[in-house]
Amino acid sequence: MEAWPPLAVKVWGERACFTRPEAKVERVSYPVMTPSAAAGVLASIFWKPEIRWRIEEIWVLNDIRWFSLLRNEVNQRASERAARDWARRGGGFDATDPDNRAQRHTLGLYKVAYLIRAQPEPHAGGTNAAAKYRDQFRRRVERGQCFSQPYLGCREFSASFGPPDGSEHPIDRTEAFGRMLHSIDYLDDGTGRGAPRFFDATLEQGVLRVPAAPTHEEA
Repeated sequence: MEAWPPLAVKVWGERACFTRPEAKVERVSYPVMTPSAAAGVLASIFWKPEIRWRIEEIWVLNDIRWFSLLRNEVNQRASERAARDWARRGGGFDATDPDNRAQRHTLGLYKVAYLIRAQPEPHAGGTNAAAKYRDQFRRRVERGQCFSQPYLGCREFSASFGPPDGSEHPIDRTEAFGRMLHSIDYLDDGTGRGAPRFFDATLEQGVLRVPAAPTHEEA
């Protein structure tokens, strides 16, 4: 199969949080976008069940800056079963009850911008299918169309996107980040459960290069 150059899209936003999985309650972001978050952005722009996105590189275009946010959050999620019961018998979830609330801290990223370089990989169909999806993706990026609103790690941090104009340059920073989330292998049983996969992440002159396969499985 012919080797295609990677597709590129620029994404940016006011705030982002790519949560480290070892932070159980408090949200603490990785210093840069993770490959799984980048794949989520691309799927939001162009979603097809026949393809998956393989991230090759993530360019960090803005200096890494942090923000700190403390906010009230609820401790429990209301289930569909509970909502049906409230509809029949009355009642509901009281978010003002101190027992249902807790203050949680978010350490996220401020004024972010990235250039994502990736390949769409069809499950079947070969070269013709790949060419078709690449053209469709380019048109959607140029028109600003998306399947759903892209976001930067958390849904409240929406992302803007557009085609690169050639002026993008990664920042001058080299740093080892240790283990970073690469992807999640979801089960086929429809439960949404999956096993996270990790890799040894290093930012080299502002570019995070992503291996095709993770180097670590779930800890």
